[in-house]
Amino acid sequence: MPYAVSKIFTGILALLALLGAPGCASYYSHYSVFPATNSAGEPRKVKVSWQTAEYPDWWPSEDKATAVTLETQCSSRVWRFFDDSLRKGSGSSCADGIHACGEPEMDILVATGTPAGRNDLCVYITDKTGARQITELGNQVQIQVQCRPAEPEQHMDGETTNQDYLRASAVPYDVQVRKAPRGSLAARAPRLDESVCDAD
Repeated sequence: MPYAVSKIFTGILALLALLGAPGCASYYSHYSVFPATNSAGEPRKVKVSWQTAEYPDWWPSEDKATAVTLETQCSSRVWRFFDDSLRKGSGSSCADGIHACGEPEMDILVATGTPAGRNDLCVYITDKTGARQITELGNQVQIQVQCRPAEPEQHMDGETTNQDYLRASAVPYDVQVRKAPRGSLAARAPRLDESVCDAD
């Protein structure tokens, strides 16, 4: 094949590869369900989860991730943690790394007993390597909770909604996380059993 034709052919292959970029990624689910207590001291299961798209080292695209979510059994409150790559244009930030800020009238800073607002750090996640991006998180994450709910239960129109969540602790929760290819049976994070809520 002449050199010029070979260059054109190589260029076309490169262009096709770029157009098919999403197909080069490997998609994963990351999750863990672990026992803990909520701020009221009640035993609960807590689920942490997120998803990633990981590209080969030779590919020009960077790995991507969804926000990390933290759910507490029997509660409707779901925490979502963003890193710098996800926070762009999505609102204010109260710290560096992977974290969630307080919500006015919903959270209290445990250290001071004062209301936590959007400029106050409530929960953050990292790992033993000090990961600051969700795509960098390993299979052993550390969750630090610094807030408690202002009202664990909210009453409205005769209905009660539980807003409690993982209890604050000076020592981070050390959590083993499972990683599985998306679409596989192992990628389905267990559901939190709500039957225990009616017994409380």
